[in-house]
Amino acid sequence: MNSRQPERSVPVVVLAGFLGSGKTTVLNHLLGNRGGTRIGVVVNDFGSIEIDAMSVAGQVGDSMVSIGGGCLCCAVDGSELDAYLEKLTAPAHRIDVIVIEASGLAEPQEMIRMLMANENPAVRYGGMAHVVDAAEFDATRARHPETDRHLAVADLVVLNKTDRVDAAERARIETALGALCAPGTPVIGADHGRIDPELLFDRRPWTETRGQLSFEDLLAEADDGGHDHRAHAHAAYESVEFTSDQGLSPRRLIDFLDRRPAGLYRIKGFVRFGVPGHEERYEVHAVGRFLRFVPGPWARGEPRRTRLVLIGSGIDGPGLLRELEACREEAPQDARPESMWGVLRYVPRGGPEEPEGGPADG
Repeated sequence: MNSRQPERSVPVVVLAGFLGSGKTTVLNHLLGNRGGTRIGVVVNDFGSIEIDAMSVAGQVGDSMVSIGGGCLCCAVDGSELDAYLEKLTAPAHRIDVIVIEASGLAEPQEMIRMLMANENPAVRYGGMAHVVDAAEFDATRARHPETDRHLAVADLVVLNKTDRVDAAERARIETALGALCAPGTPVIGADHGRIDPELLFDRRPWTETRGQLSFEDLLAEADDGGHDHRAHAHAAYESVEFTSDQGLSPRRLIDFLDRRPAGLYRIKGFVRFGVPGHEERYEVHAVGRFLRFVPGPWARGEPRRTRLVLIGSGIDGPGLLRELEACREEAPQDARPESMWGVLRYVPRGGPEEPEGGPADG
């Protein structure tokens, strides 16, 4: 494995959308429903970010704020982004995921290029979610013609404020988004920015918080009657789990991933291929149409098996499991190394044995 690849890299998720779309509301929802996850947030203006509610702990740098429960926020411009990502990924902060509110920092396309080209091995691009205001969809496109260009590079679209339009108008907008976005880009309906954080990043269980009583613990204790309002977002989604002690065929798995249905919003977990020269554990991360594999060593005593969780809406769970079952490979040790080339297209730059021309952006 390449020596530059760290034991743990932090995914960076880009949250885009024009003023008024509800992007900051989505961000605040993620911050308030993150479980034990330590989130780093990069924004231009703290104005609408609910820092006070997150119990500000104190200053940590020029424009970096430490928030109770482990969040960090930075106010930066694009030229400073690399430096702040380096600060956020310092081991001392133990950040699990970084969310960048792209508006005002740069065009989403430029932000994505910057992250894909970032040479910091502790950072990896985690996909771009674009927030759309359902009630102002046509007006936003007229006022900001670049909307179409932004939607074309989105990995996942959050159609926010669906409570302000009727079913027919929502269907019309979803049809228009289907034509503007790349094929297979999921569109998630939401009101008041409420989406399941698991669609964008892994949430740590509340029980994993350590040390003194945290802001998250106080929220949990204050919850009336033990009813967890934070869990409401989960009701809209289904999850399917797949495990296999047998190695998977890289070609058949890539074929499955390339044609995954639009309703499949998130795939996460680890894959065992067992192909000669590629016996590592491959972490897989998919948000919408974005896909990334990150190779790494198996932990001591860890069973060498594939473990995947698929999250979506309106998905055919049994059908997806049948397709994954068909990806099993009886004798992965007999597979030729070039069978991995499809997977290596989605390995971050600097990963092992990239085929000529380097990996695709996914």
